[in-house]
Amino acid sequence: MTIHKHWSLGAKLALVGAPFLLLALLSTAATLWVSWQLDGGAAAVNEAGRMRMQSYRMALSVGTGDSSALTEQVKEFDESLAVLHSGDPERPLFVPWDNTVRARFATVEQDWARYRANWIDVKPKFLRELRTETVAFASHIDALVTSIESHMARWTAILHMLQMTMLAMAILGAAVLLYTGYLFVLDPVEQLKQAIEKIQSGDLGARVERVTSDEFGTLADGFNGMAEHLQSMYRHLERKVAEKTAQLEEKNERLESLYEVTALVAKATSLDELAQGFVKSITRISRADGVALRWSGQTNQRYLMLAAQGLPNSMVDAELCLDKGDCHCGVATPVSGLRVIPIQSLTDTSLQHCAKAGFETVINIPVYLHERLMGEVDLFFHARVSPSPAERSLLEALSSHLASAMENLRLNSLEKEAAVSQERHLLARELHDSIAQSLAFIKIQVQLMRDAVQSGNAVEIKQVLEEIDIGVRESYSDVRELLLHFRTRTNAEDIEPALATTLRKFEHQSGIKASLSMQGQGMPLSPDLQIQVLHIVQEALSNVRKHARASQVWLDVQQQPEWRFEVRDDGVGFMPHNDQLDETHVGLRIMAERAQRIGADLDVISTPGHGSSVILTLPPPAHPMPADTTLTRESNFATV
Repeated sequence: MTIHKHWSLGAKLALVGAPFLLLALLSTAATLWVSWQLDGGAAAVNEAGRMRMQSYRMALSVGTGDSSALTEQVKEFDESLAVLHSGDPERPLFVPWDNTVRARFATVEQDWARYRANWIDVKPKFLRELRTETVAFASHIDALVTSIESHMARWTAILHMLQMTMLAMAILGAAVLLYTGYLFVLDPVEQLKQAIEKIQSGDLGARVERVTSDEFGTLADGFNGMAEHLQSMYRHLERKVAEKTAQLEEKNERLESLYEVTALVAKATSLDELAQGFVKSITRISRADGVALRWSGQTNQRYLMLAAQGLPNSMVDAELCLDKGDCHCGVATPVSGLRVIPIQSLTDTSLQHCAKAGFETVINIPVYLHERLMGEVDLFFHARVSPSPAERSLLEALSSHLASAMENLRLNSLEKEAAVSQERHLLARELHDSIAQSLAFIKIQVQLMRDAVQSGNAVEIKQVLEEIDIGVRESYSDVRELLLHFRTRTNAEDIEPALATTLRKFEHQSGIKASLSMQGQGMPLSPDLQIQVLHIVQEALSNVRKHARASQVWLDVQQQPEWRFEVRDDGVGFMPHNDQLDETHVGLRIMAERAQRIGADLDVISTPGHGSSVILTLPPPAHPMPADTTLTRESNFATV
């Protein structure tokens, strides 16, 4: 049995165009390589011409005796020779070497060695031969330039030949592709076009002859099958269109209903607004005569009516709160889906308010969230109704949207409460860690003052008064510093202006000279990180002001490979303990807590009599820390 290989349209076009594409790529690569050679040669010509000018400048410096300029010119000439000898791929610059170029470059090197020995390395006594040797030296450089230009002329001729070859291939390839496109594409498309025009004119018997085995052959078979299918369905076309139109209208109505409820959920800001809006929307969507929205507690023992529409006031008042089992409404059943309840099926023990209002059917839609019953929506009709599967699905989807919206309102309320609590906790912690410490100190001094007054010791009274004065001033400074922390604003692009402002305020408050040093260029910090970094820097400066007795402070910032902040002083220093973060080092503990919150490392280095350093190193940007709710709350509070 003979197996015929069927070539696809893509394979045919690829087979025709591949040789031309390959030749075009080769020619392009050759052209780029030659152009690169020409660029390097042109740069070499410029550099060699610059050497000629340098020779005359050196001769002028030798003649005038300007030794400093001559030294710089000799260095530039040596650099030019080295660049021509080794090349510079980055510029690009390289000499197109051949025998002639090598010989003339060697001549220039020999002339340079002789010229340097005669006129530069020793101080000449007579300058009569200087002009002659300089002209000869420059002429040899000109000869080198001429040989390089001659070599480049050959490369230019090759480049022109390659360009003409590419032009010829482009013309030939275009012609071949046009013919191939007509043969394999345009002609079959024209046949399909003629058949389509016949179909459009009403001739459903039009067919396309299959002449190829590629995609157009498959397309011809598909077209013929489609024509046969159209011919067979023509008589039933109106019925099909009506069915599709009804389906589209139903889907469109469903989408509009979902969009309406989704928009309501997005805009609602309170439970009452959401409940009233949902009742109005579902009344219109379901075309119900009355609607009641009931919500239940955790135990589902009682059902509270949140909103109602179309129901008599007496019925609303009587069923405002239903106990479980008092009515068919407000009953958790094993079946979690929608229920249709005929009014006539209600027992005598059930409430009869709906029957007295003239309703004949109740549709009960339970509202679930994560398999937990939250409440129900009751639709009341004056006639007997039975919703279709599509209507059931729509009503259940709307009830699911309602449950999600209710839960979102609850979570938003909890989030606001948590935010307020967090901000209060932040303020309390800041007050405790700063002002409370100073007030405790003042309290102790007041007790000492009472004892000194009772004993009548004037020296001790004066000493205690000085301590109280120091404590009051520190408390006042802590209050100002705390307000400054909470009002600090950062730059979303660069932290440097905020750091400079912090140092200026520190100098003004303490009288200690402060300087800022920024090194490197790193990615800008986010506003949240900037706030925490500024707090740590300000706490470190506060410790310097209170304890270091320093005369100068330095803030060194390194931006690469990661952000690193170092606060150094020339104060008295201290002896670090094994546990630096105990209750006697409140400032260090505050800084350590902030550093831990943003995932940074905090190091404290101190030597008695030689000052202290506080070093904060942020995590690398390639490994961002997850968002911290506490950090976000603090940054929002600090930027108010």
